[in-house]
Amino acid sequence: MDIKEYFARISYRGSYDKPDLETLTEIFQHHIQAVPFENLSIHCGESIELDLAATYDKIVKRKRGGWCMENNHLLSWALKTLGYDVTLLGSKVYVPEYDAYADDIDHLLLKVVLCDKSYIVDGGFGMAYQMWQPMELISGKDQPQTPGIFRFLEEDGTWYLEKVKRKQCVPNQSVSTSHNVDKEVCRRVYLFTLQPRDIEEFRARNLHLQTAPDSLFVTKSICSLQTADGVRALVGWKLTEIKYNYKDNMDLVEIRILADEEMEKTLKEKFSITLDKKFVPINTSRLSLF
Repeated sequence: MDIKEYFARISYRGSYDKPDLETLTEIFQHHIQAVPFENLSIHCGESIELDLAATYDKIVKRKRGGWCMENNHLLSWALKTLGYDVTLLGSKVYVPEYDAYADDIDHLLLKVVLCDKSYIVDGGFGMAYQMWQPMELISGKDQPQTPGIFRFLEEDGTWYLEKVKRKQCVPNQSVSTSHNVDKEVCRRVYLFTLQPRDIEEFRARNLHLQTAPDSLFVTKSICSLQTADGVRALVGWKLTEIKYNYKDNMDLVEIRILADEEMEKTLKEKFSITLDKKFVPINTSRLSLF
């Protein structure tokens, strides 16, 4: 594993001799715009491994993406290699359809300490709730970013991440069956504590999420990538492209349903992904990712 090869993968050409917030932010933004959040392995007959060498090979050498446990595990290695103080944390993701957080830890994120300040760095949430900058770990402070306003709330040692959503303009709304345009203003994302975690603690959940019949990741094939001005996502056959704040504090949302013969080309052109095995898209869950 070579940090320069990782930098080439994310097209980062800046300096890295000083582990400061500016460098951290630059590397983080390059990562989320180069490495998709995706679970395509599940839907083309591959298993998702948590060994760092396997993750490095998949993302860096084979130019694939991954889900949180892959993306943030690799990102933690890169940041530690550069001298950053990094701690793995675990969170429980909020499921709006159930108005509840997951029963067990199902998401990996990072805490980075710089100059006695703690920041949350999460390069593996994907979709429209992906932060674009490290977030200072402070309760009740609005932290505006390009995707919207994020903030943490802390209560009795538990931290909650939420995002204030803009209104959305969806020109072809008839195509969408799960797009809430005006109903939500503030969306809960996940909760977490500051208890340090080890990657071994995620192995059981990693297996469960890719094998359980009711797992979101089994019932939906997902590939999303942050862009220069928004995010694009392929969920099942539905391609959604969002341009943040395109006018009047409103996001532009464009949706298209793809044919089977368009899938391979779309993955290559929109996400720079070429799969080794046959991909079988799926979207049988009613849970909304937006």
